[in-house]
Amino acid sequence: MKNIDKILVALDLTSTDTDLIRYASFLCDTLKPDKIYFVHNIKKYEISDLFQEQLKKLDLETLISEELDEKVAAHFKASTPTKVLISEDPYTESLINYISHKYEIDLVMVGNKSKSEGTGIVSDKLMRLLKCDIVSVPESARSSMKNIWGGTDFSKQSVKVFQTASVLANHTGAKITAVNIYNVPVQFTPYLDKEEMVPKIEKHTREKFEKFAKKYKITDCEIKIIRGRDASVAEKLTVEAQKGDADLLVVADKGGNVFSSLLVGSVTDELFDLSLKIPLWVAK
Repeated sequence: MKNIDKILVALDLTSTDTDLIRYASFLCDTLKPDKIYFVHNIKKYEISDLFQEQLKKLDLETLISEELDEKVAAHFKASTPTKVLISEDPYTESLINYISHKYEIDLVMVGNKSKSEGTGIVSDKLMRLLKCDIVSVPESARSSMKNIWGGTDFSKQSVKVFQTASVLANHTGAKITAVNIYNVPVQFTPYLDKEEMVPKIEKHTREKFEKFAKKYKITDCEIKIIRGRDASVAEKLTVEAQKGDADLLVVADKGGNVFSSLLVGSVTDELFDLSLKIPLWVAK
């Protein structure tokens, strides 16, 4: 994982902005980036035609810029230089992707909203457009990074989970826990006793992790092998991370394994659709 030198924070003028700015301040205090950009996209086409006349008399861009400047000044306490960018684009994901390329952004931060508010600014399209890491931050995320959980399926792609976690741990002294969620293969259950299969699968999974760790020189990790049972891998991962008092959950954008389902397009996308209690970091 390269250094996090430039961060982009996507704001949408909702109540989650304050939590996002505060967590961005914590990350900047921790990672010491060179610059952070706070970005808002004005979607004028979403405003009813009833208000078009009133809008002509307002400099909406200036008003929003001033509001965001005040929010950032009030809640961003890190010493990192800041810049507020206001734009007007029909497609927020495309705008964020464009700015990320233009300013060589290393990390994009977005808000994770409750289901009643929608899933926020993150979408499948944004996940696939961006080449940099993404962090989804829930409301009231605590400014702490003592306990990092990394989801793995032992694929080569998931190595970057531990590269990312290691860099973060070097800055914070955090403990890293490597987690694999496995499911008993359903195609065999009509013929084999499921409970008899579990110890064998757990033993196989632990051996696979040891080979994976040795091959990619992954050290200083606690290992957790967890049976998925009836819950989806994403749901089980989030529930167990919360039980384990994790401060951050790190997953890769690609992967795949016989006994787990840690695949992007399935688990990672599903994680973004859940109302999370802890920040989610997708290592690209």
